[in-house]
Amino acid sequence: MDNIKTSESKNIKALTWLSGGHFVNDIYTGLLNPIMPFIAAKLAFSMAFATVIMSIAQIFSNLMQPLFGFFADRFHRRFFIFWGLLMSSMFISFAPGSPNIPFLIFFIIFGSLGSSFFHPQALGVVTYFAGNSAAKSLGIFLSLGTLGYAFGPILSAYVAQYWGFEKMPVLAVFGISWALLMFAMVPKFSIVTQSTRVTTFTQTVGDILSNNELRILIVISMLKTLINNSCAILLPFLWKNMGCSPFYIGVALFLFIFAGGIGSLISRNAEQILGTRNIFYFSMISTLPLMILFILTYKTMPVLSLVIFAIMGMFTMMAFPVTMYLAQNVLPEYKSVISGFINGFSWGIVAIFMTIIGFSAQNFGITRVLLIVALIPAICSPLVRMLKIEKV
Repeated sequence: MDNIKTSESKNIKALTWLSGGHFVNDIYTGLLNPIMPFIAAKLAFSMAFATVIMSIAQIFSNLMQPLFGFFADRFHRRFFIFWGLLMSSMFISFAPGSPNIPFLIFFIIFGSLGSSFFHPQALGVVTYFAGNSAAKSLGIFLSLGTLGYAFGPILSAYVAQYWGFEKMPVLAVFGISWALLMFAMVPKFSIVTQSTRVTTFTQTVGDILSNNELRILIVISMLKTLINNSCAILLPFLWKNMGCSPFYIGVALFLFIFAGGIGSLISRNAEQILGTRNIFYFSMISTLPLMILFILTYKTMPVLSLVIFAIMGMFTMMAFPVTMYLAQNVLPEYKSVISGFINGFSWGIVAIFMTIIGFSAQNFGITRVLLIVALIPAICSPLVRMLKIEKV
């Protein structure tokens, strides 16, 4: 698709700093999950309303990614990457100490928009610099983002428990520093697009959504997101009700998401051994028995339940890099926009349904709702047969 006019060493440097930027940015996207029950107690709102707030965060950080990806595909400057990281780090760090609900929502919206800025262009540019090693580079980039998302909960939980919410803004320093360094270290890029067709955003979205292969991949991405979001938002309330500390909850989410990062990292090797189609089946079907085992053990055998929880995170994320790579190669002229759909739009759509899931969990119980959520990917696994999969 593109000719990158830079040396191999500059390519490696760009990939290193972009992947590191993904790690840093996603620290902030995972910052609020473990401490939201305690923010809710401080500001006096319910679990259902907390789910609404977290849904707002997901909508602004993800649902708008295709739009920003559209502009990133046309304005080949580093604007979205750097300003996105700055916004994420500054606004999200101030959210936990908000004095009231309007301030909390304000900080969350603008911090989430920063993440929405960063992801589509960063995902697209990684493939530009990676060249023939795009699949491997995407796996590293995505796994580092997942690892950052894993460290966010344990970092925020530690600061909240031992320093207090008022000290949370100090966490912004790391993101601001990395953004400035990334501005200096990532080379400017010159991209020549093979397609000469000029399209509007509406036409671009139409091309993507009218493609059956992409529609299936987007749905599969949504199913993965449904598991991740439901666990990350609802389980902290379950553990808080059991008397667990913020740091315990942060560690539990860290294990789940860290294992997901490992799943992304080994995705390429697993695909070569098992085959692409089997990776999808394994990732979608295994969630249900693992969720059943977690529910059976979380009260009586908490250590074992955390191990099961971590394995669930690994298996859920194992197919994600393959999903992204396949999607980008269906319509390669729209790489950033498609990245926004797979990595963002799917999260945003799921976020809309999370409000219903949150109210259902409050009325019918968290574990019952999680069991139903885990059943959905298994039921939908026959979709994989409809994919025209070639060896990745």
